[in-house]
Amino acid sequence: MNVILITLDSLNRHYLKAYGQPAGLEVSTPNLDRFAARSAVFDRHYSGSLPCMPARRELYTGTQEFLWRSWGPVEPYDLPIARAAGREGYVTQFISDQFHFFLGYSHGYYDDYHGFELVRGHELDPWKTAPLGGDDQPFLKRISYRPGSLKAFDRAAYARNVRGFSREEDFFAPRVFTCAEQWLEDNHTHDKFMLVIDSFDVHEPFHNPDSVAGMYTEEELHDPDLPVWAHSGRTDEGHGQLSERQLAFIRSQYAAKLTLTDKWLGKVLDKLDEHGLWESTMVIITSDHGHYLGERNLIGKPAYNNYNVLANIPLMIWHPEGAHQGGRVPALTATVDIYATMMEAVGHQAPQRPGHGRSLLPLLRGEADKVRDWAVYGYFGGTLNITDGSHTYHVAPDERVPLYNYSTMYMNPAAFFLPGYVPEQVESGRFLPYTDATVWKYEVRIPPEFASYRKTGYATELYDTAADPGQTNNLLDSSPELHSRMKELLRAALSELQAPPEAFARAGLAPL
Repeated sequence: MNVILITLDSLNRHYLKAYGQPAGLEVSTPNLDRFAARSAVFDRHYSGSLPCMPARRELYTGTQEFLWRSWGPVEPYDLPIARAAGREGYVTQFISDQFHFFLGYSHGYYDDYHGFELVRGHELDPWKTAPLGGDDQPFLKRISYRPGSLKAFDRAAYARNVRGFSREEDFFAPRVFTCAEQWLEDNHTHDKFMLVIDSFDVHEPFHNPDSVAGMYTEEELHDPDLPVWAHSGRTDEGHGQLSERQLAFIRSQYAAKLTLTDKWLGKVLDKLDEHGLWESTMVIITSDHGHYLGERNLIGKPAYNNYNVLANIPLMIWHPEGAHQGGRVPALTATVDIYATMMEAVGHQAPQRPGHGRSLLPLLRGEADKVRDWAVYGYFGGTLNITDGSHTYHVAPDERVPLYNYSTMYMNPAAFFLPGYVPEQVESGRFLPYTDATVWKYEVRIPPEFASYRKTGYATELYDTAADPGQTNNLLDSSPELHSRMKELLRAALSELQAPPEAFARAGLAPL
């Protein structure tokens, strides 16, 4: 059986018809709609490690990352899905515009594919170097450029990269899915193949060609006072502050980018139709996390609790022998399960990592009603979150307890998701429960120059998401029995994962 994995970065499930849409904003996604109509749609699918690259380590190596490590590369002891599929005789291809794959602090994810293709220029991709001039100033304002920004946040890179873009075909999702469409045309006759399409869209900046930019707004599209790229944070103060007009425009441009992405994704689905590949191919469409667009007065992915806008993400799977074709799957699932699912699909034994991924094939084939009782998720060093599918429990970290990073390499600061310095005191040893490999262990501290990007809003909270999907009624004080049960569930989950001691301590828990 062939395997196709399509990841759409920052895809909000509530912008899809398959999951409901916000009042007053009907977003056109006919191709995702038709895929959902034939597929199993998962209602309780949760992210794991956030944001972008930590999620990719879960997707492509099956490692629940955020309890042990920050944003980083494939580790020498990982078994990437492409390597496993290659061992089983699959022809493998990777196509992406996610530039982080090709930088030193998050490398190794494409190495095992027979072929890979990077579409250049998205977000902060260090690609073009031509100087900017006066004509670029209005666009620099639209992407919230700040002179003197740290290199990791220098948005002038995007302005250089997209200078001259106007046609749909110039933009990133069209280029990614055109590459994928051509690859399928040239390679569909292989006995078995694995195609991974990792689209950085619908990630910000929400910059669109005029052909779609006006679909959901009456505003002047090139008004420099209307941003297409805000700063993560609160919409009512600080870096992320926006007027209601600006926020409405950003939402319209997110929706437009989703419509554009959907249009060009449809060409891949058309190619599956053209060559009759559906009966021999499993197709997975998912995301890494959502993106706040004003919900809870937040924008982007700031250092706040991981509410369901970020954490409860889309997952739709077509399986030729699926028992839920065109139906819903209510079982709780998580990002890390996708790796285990693909490993079983290609016929390769997944590494034994207790508590990490579970294959979803038993659910898809109708052989099981559930594969897990809990899912944990979060940012490295942020709130520790757990769900049982009906409730979410968010535990603010006790930052008096040291935070440690475990890896075979030191990670220098290239973004605010990373440990913030080269450590002076380092231990080496076999600290990880799922490998005998020796790794470095060092305390993580955030340097002063990153402090303004690290303003946090962590809080310990408890929600009944079945009754309160918007997570507006914090039950922490009013439901002591539920609080006790979710606290014990978190302790049991961390124990099954054999999480490091500081994970328990920062959450105020004792190991079982």
